[in-house]
Amino acid sequence: MIPLKSAAELEVMQENGALLAGILKRLCDDVRPGRTTAHFDRLARQLIAECGGETAFDRLAGFPGAINASLNEEIVHGIPSDDRALAEGDLFSIDIGMVRGGFCADMATTVGVGRISAEARRLLEVGEKSLWEGIRNVRIGNRVSDVSHAIGSFVERSGYHVVREYVGHGIGRELHEDPQIPNYGPPGRGPRLRAGMTLAIEPMVKTDPLPTEVRDDRWTVVTASGGLSVHFEHTVALTEQGAAVLTQGGDARRSVDE
Repeated sequence: MIPLKSAAELEVMQENGALLAGILKRLCDDVRPGRTTAHFDRLARQLIAECGGETAFDRLAGFPGAINASLNEEIVHGIPSDDRALAEGDLFSIDIGMVRGGFCADMATTVGVGRISAEARRLLEVGEKSLWEGIRNVRIGNRVSDVSHAIGSFVERSGYHVVREYVGHGIGRELHEDPQIPNYGPPGRGPRLRAGMTLAIEPMVKTDPLPTEVRDDRWTVVTASGGLSVHFEHTVALTEQGAAVLTQGGDARRSVDE
C-alpha cells in the first residue's frame, strides 16, 4: 500500500527537506583532501541535532553511521571511518537521512574532491542529469516505471549503467515505503502516480555493466570492476500542482519544469 500524505504532512516534509538540503550543502562545502569520512559523519550528527532532528539511517535501518560515505568504486552504504581520508581526485558520495516531526527526508549527492579526471566529471554530469530525467516524469497519471525508464534509458544512451540491485522508494513516516522505484525498465508499468505520494528518486550510476558486490563489512556496495560510481537522490512530493522537490532550496517547480 502506498501512503498518501495530507497537506499538513507535506508541510512537515517540505520543512524537513529544506533543512536536510542545507545540512548536505554544509557537508559538501567542507569537502577537501585530508578530511576523513568520519569527520562528515560527526558533522552531520551535529547539524541534524541542532535543527531538532534525529539521524535516520542508524535509527531506522541499523546502519553504523549517520551518513553513507562512499568513495570512488563504493556505490552506497560506505561506513564512515577515521581511517579513510579523502584524496585529490576522489569522487565522494554522501547519502543522508533525517527524521523530524515524525517524517523522514532522504537525499544524496556525489562531489569531486579537488581536481578530478574528465571521466569522473562526465560521470557526475550524467548521474545528476539522470536524477532530473526521473523527476520530470513524476506526474499525476504516469506510472512508477515511467520514472524508472526515463532514468535508465538516459544513462544507457550516455554510455553508462545503472545499479539494478538497489532502488528508489517511497518515503514518509518510514524511511522506506512503497513503492519501490527501480532505475531501469520499460515504461507504462506499476502503480499510477497520485497526488499525495512522496518518493525518493535515487539513481546510482556506474561505468561497468556487471552485478554489484558487497564487501566483507556486509554493508559497503562496490562496483565489480573497481570502476567509478556516483549517487544522486532527492525526496519529491507529487501534488495537484505537479512535482515539488522537497530536498532542494529555491523554486522547486521551476527546476522540475526546466
